[in-house]
Amino acid sequence: MSDRAPAGQFLDAAIGLLRRVRDEEADSIAAAGTLLSDTVENGGRLFAFGAGHSSLAAQDLVYRAGGLALMNLLAVPGAVGVDVMPAPLGSALERVDGLATAVLDNSPLRAGDALLIISLSGRNALPVEMAMTARALGVRVIGVTSVAYATETKSRHSSGTYLKDHCDLVLDSKIAVGDAELTHDKVPAPFAPASTVVTSALLQAVMATTAAALADRGIEPPLLRSGNVDGGHDWNARVMDQYRDRIFYRH
Repeated sequence: MSDRAPAGQFLDAAIGLLRRVRDEEADSIAAAGTLLSDTVENGGRLFAFGAGHSSLAAQDLVYRAGGLALMNLLAVPGAVGVDVMPAPLGSALERVDGLATAVLDNSPLRAGDALLIISLSGRNALPVEMAMTARALGVRVIGVTSVAYATETKSRHSSGTYLKDHCDLVLDSKIAVGDAELTHDKVPAPFAPASTVVTSALLQAVMATTAAALADRGIEPPLLRSGNVDGGHDWNARVMDQYRDRIFYRH
C-alpha cells in the first residue's frame, strides 16, 4: 500500500474503473439504451434481477426518483439481499439448479420484455439459468457482469457456461476477480470492493441513455420524480396510472 490514505486510494481506484467503463463500454451502453427504448416503445416491460450484493444495483433502478417507472424488480426469495438468515443461505441459493426456471414460470415476464441480469461473477447457476430461460421465452437479456471471471474461475452451472454466454448484450463492469481494490502489508486479505459503485453507475448511464433515446423519438420517458419535491407525488401518480399495466411493484 502506498503512503496515500486508504480512502483516497479507494476513490482513485473507483474513479479509474468508472473511466474505463465510460471509455470502453460506450458502444455497449448506447446499444443497451437502444434495446430498452425499443422495448418501451413497443409496449414491453422492463425488469432487473440481481442476487446477493448484485441485487443492490438492481434495486437502485426500481421506483427510483429520476428513474424509469417501468423498471420492475424480479425478486428471488432468499436471494435478493443480505437480510437472509443465515446469510450464507443466499449464496447457496444462487447455486441451485432449477430455481431460476421456477421463478420465471411464476413471474409476469413475457416475450417482448427486457431483463437486466446483474451478476458480478456470472458463474453461478441462478443468473446463467435465468438468462437461458428468459431468452427462450422471447425476453431480451442484458447481462451486467465482470467478464474477467469467465477466464479466471470455473462455472458453477452444469453447462460450464457463464452469464455472458446467454445475453443479447453484455456490459462489462471491469471489476477484478475477488472484487477488492486495496491491499495492506498488515492486512491478510485484499479489501475495499468497488463493484456496487461501478455497477450502479454503469446502469444509471444506461437509464440516462434510454430516457434520452425515447425523448429523441418524440416519446416522453416515463420518469419518476422525487416525492420530496413539491408536486412529486402528483407527477408519479400520473405516470403510474398511465403505465399501470407495466408496473408490478404497486400492486
